[in-house]
Amino acid sequence: MAEEHGALPPKDDFSGWYNEILWRAEIMDVRYPVKGLYVWYPFGFALRRNVYTLLRDLMDRDHQEALFPLLIPENEFAKEAEHIKGFEEEVYWVTHGGTSPLDVKLALRPTSECAIYPMYSLWVRSHADLPVRIYQIVNTFRYETKHTRPLIRLREITSFKEAHTVHATWEEAQAQVEEAVRLYVEFYDALSVPVIFSRRPDWDKFPGADYTMAADTIMPDGRTLQVGTAHHLGDHFSKTFEITYEDISGEQQFCFQTCYGISERSVAALISLHGDDRGLVLPPALAPVQVAIVPIMIGKRGAEVEAAARDLETALKSAGLRVRLDTRDMRPGAKYYYWEMRGVPLRIEIGPRDLDSSQVTAVTRLGEKTTIPLDSICDGVASRLTEFGSTLRARADDHVRSRIRICGSTGAVRSAVERGVAVVPWCGGRECADRIEEETGAAILGTGVQSPFIEPEEGRCIVCGREGGTTLVGRAY
Repeated sequence: MAEEHGALPPKDDFSGWYNEILWRAEIMDVRYPVKGLYVWYPFGFALRRNVYTLLRDLMDRDHQEALFPLLIPENEFAKEAEHIKGFEEEVYWVTHGGTSPLDVKLALRPTSECAIYPMYSLWVRSHADLPVRIYQIVNTFRYETKHTRPLIRLREITSFKEAHTVHATWEEAQAQVEEAVRLYVEFYDALSVPVIFSRRPDWDKFPGADYTMAADTIMPDGRTLQVGTAHHLGDHFSKTFEITYEDISGEQQFCFQTCYGISERSVAALISLHGDDRGLVLPPALAPVQVAIVPIMIGKRGAEVEAAARDLETALKSAGLRVRLDTRDMRPGAKYYYWEMRGVPLRIEIGPRDLDSSQVTAVTRLGEKTTIPLDSICDGVASRLTEFGSTLRARADDHVRSRIRICGSTGAVRSAVERGVAVVPWCGGRECADRIEEETGAAILGTGVQSPFIEPEEGRCIVCGREGGTTLVGRAY
């Protein structure tokens, strides 16, 4: 596994810190011999599993999980001209089976509309079949030509949750987009990652969509990371793939659709927002190890201390916690460093003095030290974890709030985006958007901003002076 030596780069050097922490904390190994493809370590995969278990639990309320093929025939992919144009530079093509050329080239899915919608055209027949709400969690492939970055910009997205829904009317599809936004807010609340939703400008929406809603968070270096999208597809794809239903009058009608996705960027945001100069800092609900027990086995009472530590482990595991007892032949300080690097929310230290006092020493990942009586250990640990989770959420909220600035000029925007995002009135015109980008080095992210930290209000466009709506401007990954 990853060797650890030397200090992490400070988090102020975000790029260096991020790349180092992924291997030191055993999240991902970047040494796979294909650019843009990475390997999950077991510890990182456990974190991924916890995040996606949460996401599945939310989706399973009113969606069904399915699995569609990785390979998409070129003729199906080519049916949707606008869609394929949005991905044509990113598609991996399979052209041979063994040494024999294929009659029809096969695309490795960059996204799955063209794999799923031919099946929907077979499955949907009547208004009684609607709505359809199906999702899958799969890998997707995009030939990324920009600088690749683990979990953020990849050529294999290993953990793409994509939902695809079908409805009878445009308004019902719109309501589903709004529900997807609510669901994603709930998901990121559970990760203690504050997000800002906005409607992407038309030139930045999903290819073939009527409109796109997107979730952004603000990373430690002030850049934004898009961590979720929800697209209203109108009847664009249903007309292409002939997805129709018979209404109550016996007439054939085209369906209206949505799709919405979240990738392992959610894990990148979790790592980046909460981590510090000593390593990962993980919310208790998601941490692969919630409690690390470090027995201080010194002198003649070493066996007694180890036995008490094992009793602690049994009790806490019985209470449903993810616990690791560390009995390795290492100095306690080295063990502390190891578990701090991996973001374990709570460390329990127990030694001879603790036994004599019938208590343990509890240290949170942020360094708060208290004692817990042995006769109330489970309740004490549970309360410490709850308090720690609340602290992480408050810290993340403070970070995002401090990086948002209301601006009334392009000069103010230029300053604001050095460390975060700007909120401005914008008329919606492309020419004004281009001017903003030229003068500030930042781009229009979206309008109709939804955030507890931003109060929407009308104003005059900072470029042309016409009436404008609340708009988010930033530098994105």
